[in-house]
Amino acid sequence: MNLIIFLAVFFLSTICIGRLLEKFRVPWVFSSLLIGLGLSIINPFVHATSSSSFKFFAELGMFFLLFIIGFELNIKKVFKSSKFIFKTTFVIIAAETLLGTLFVHYVFGIPWLVSILIATSFATVGEAVLLPILDEFKLVRTKLGQSILSIGMIDDFIEVITVVVVSVVLGRSAGHASFDILINLLVLASLFALVYIIVTLREYLTSFKYKDVPSFFIFVIFFIFLFVGIGQLVESAALGAFLAGIALKNMIPKKILGFIDSEIKTLAYGFFAPLFFLWVGLDIDISYIIQFPLLVIAALILTNGTKVLSSYFMGKKVFGSKKSIIMGLGLSVKFSTSIVILKLLFEKGLIQSDLYSILIGSTSIFLIIAPILFSYLITKWDIIPQKRKKSGHFP
Repeated sequence: MNLIIFLAVFFLSTICIGRLLEKFRVPWVFSSLLIGLGLSIINPFVHATSSSSFKFFAELGMFFLLFIIGFELNIKKVFKSSKFIFKTTFVIIAAETLLGTLFVHYVFGIPWLVSILIATSFATVGEAVLLPILDEFKLVRTKLGQSILSIGMIDDFIEVITVVVVSVVLGRSAGHASFDILINLLVLASLFALVYIIVTLREYLTSFKYKDVPSFFIFVIFFIFLFVGIGQLVESAALGAFLAGIALKNMIPKKILGFIDSEIKTLAYGFFAPLFFLWVGLDIDISYIIQFPLLVIAALILTNGTKVLSSYFMGKKVFGSKKSIIMGLGLSVKFSTSIVILKLLFEKGLIQSDLYSILIGSTSIFLIIAPILFSYLITKWDIIPQKRKKSGHFP
């Protein structure tokens, strides 16, 4: 079956399964994740799902979701609650990194530095997977939703640091020169510098008048691809997409902000996001879970339990017990950077297949459990805010 016919069948299946999931208040887009899980067991469409074109579309799905996260992030709210956000992020990351490092080092005999890198990468948040859940329940712009995404934003910087350290470790193992590392740091610095310049010139940029909807749409696509392209030079394309959302929000007029909430979100959720979640599901290998069931459960409880408990103790005074648990559960969702780092270390022979299999297995299980449990608790505890009025379309 060619890719086009496969996509037609996939999108029809996504709609049908999605309708069933919505009855349980699970976002319909996660039907594509379940389809991916099924295809990871028996996949008669290997030719289509292993093609470079499919992978390209799936990666675009991740970039568009990260772009929307950056665009939805309210920087002013972040600074208003910066003490709580930074303190909570530090406690959560530190607790999970500490316990994770001890687990990896003593159970599997991995060197301390590599153990720390693995634990740190798995302490981060997979915002691209979490966003549709928050958006489904209108939590993105609430204080709880903004806190979750803000913590995710801060840990994006931790992800960058982790990636840089991993590149140093891998560079040394491969004999790479330190000059390459300096170039990578300069490229990353240019991304942040570009965002700073745009925010500084906001008053002038927002006065610019766009001709019509198509021209503005093309400009948005150019902007996303520019940041992603620069980030991709140093294996930080995801960060580039996230920063593109922050930068674009500061350079377009307020009267057309609704365009992002309508047309761009329709493109992201209606086409690219389902392909991204299908890609996530396809990467799940059931044999990992079957081969190491007890260690998979131990890793699952250790990583996610630590984050939920840390979030509970840090957030109960601000949000109350129930919302703090919701925050911890949401922050426990992880995928992109942690998996990339794990694959890099595995391919270079710095970790063995047993640890690789267990961590992939625990992540895979939680990717299935998290949206269902998250949605169930939000509904049961009546945390859904009142419906907000949707932003207008492009004038």
